[in-house]
Amino acid sequence: MEMIAEANHIARHEAARATAAAAASVAGSNGRTSQGGEFLTFRLGAEEYGIDILRVQEIRSYEQPTRIANSPAFIKGVVNLRGVIVPIIDLRLKLGCDTAEYNTFTVVVVLNVRGRVVGAVVDSVSDVLELAKDNIKPAPELNSSVDASYITGIGTIRQSQGDTDSERMLILMDIEGLMSSADMGLIGN
Repeated sequence: MEMIAEANHIARHEAARATAAAAASVAGSNGRTSQGGEFLTFRLGAEEYGIDILRVQEIRSYEQPTRIANSPAFIKGVVNLRGVIVPIIDLRLKLGCDTAEYNTFTVVVVLNVRGRVVGAVVDSVSDVLELAKDNIKPAPELNSSVDASYITGIGTIRQSQGDTDSERMLILMDIEGLMSSADMGLIGN
C-alpha cells in the first residue's frame, strides 16, 4: 500500500512538473528565472543557492556512491534509488568551493532534469521559499573567464528580527542548464 501511495504522489508531482514546464516553455523563459516562484534553498560553502522546486524529486541523506572509473572528481559515482541508477554530482566540487566536507548535514537533492534522475550533493538544505518577481534581480554580467551561465538571478530575502531588518542574498541557479551542460556529460541535448 505504501508503494502505491508513493507512486501516486510521484505521478501527481510529475504532472504538476510537466504543467509548469509547459507554461514556462510557452512564456519563453528558456529555463531562466525571470518570474517568481518557489525555490528550494541550500548551502554550498558560505553561499546560499536556490533552485526551482519543481525540479526536485526528493532529498536524501548522503550515502557513499559506487565510484565510476575515469570520471571527473565532481562525479562522485552512482547509487541505486529504488531500482533506478542515479549519477551523483558534488556541486561543491563542480562549482569550485574551497572545501567539500561530508558530515551529518550533507544531503543529496534528487533532481528530475529533462526526464533523467540526477543527484546533487550539497552542504545542507535550508528551506523552501517563495520569491515574488520583484525580489529577483537579473544575474550579474561577468567577464568571459567566469562561467555564470547557470545563474538565473539573485533573490533578496528580507528578514526582521526584533528592531533590526536584514537582507540576505540567494543565488538562483538554472539547475537544468548546469546538469545538462556538455562538461557534465550526463544529459544529451
